[in-house]
Amino acid sequence: MSNSKIFTAGLVGAIVAFLLGFIVYGNLLAEFFVENSGSASGVMRGDDEMQWIPMILGHVTWGMLFAIVFGKWANISTFTTGAKSGALLGFLIGASFDLIQLGSTHIPNLTGIVVDIVVMTIVSAIVGGVVGWFFGRNKE
Repeated sequence: MSNSKIFTAGLVGAIVAFLLGFIVYGNLLAEFFVENSGSASGVMRGDDEMQWIPMILGHVTWGMLFAIVFGKWANISTFTTGAKSGALLGFLIGASFDLIQLGSTHIPNLTGIVVDIVVMTIVSAIVGGVVGWFFGRNKE
């Protein structure tokens, strides 16, 4: 798979991840995560405090991870296979990060961690599905 196709798929995945993150984390579940932030307070940035460069770079990194794994190593080229693989990657990455955070900080509580792992799995399934679809869209 060409590097330009992988890069483009990574950007497509990044856009999907960013939009889903905005909808799910930024709107639908924003209050839930504030209410389940453990004993730490003031850890969530308000809209006027958001740092957009790190947010964008984080989503680009997420998209590129899926594009590199799917395009270079796993040869994934369908929405279904991408969604299944994306869900697995999202679950493992989300669980590892969240459980380490739960064990080492006062930021999350257990309820927030469980919901975040589920949300990360679902969002990653969609991102993975779109990246997989992108790789296979011109195949016959």
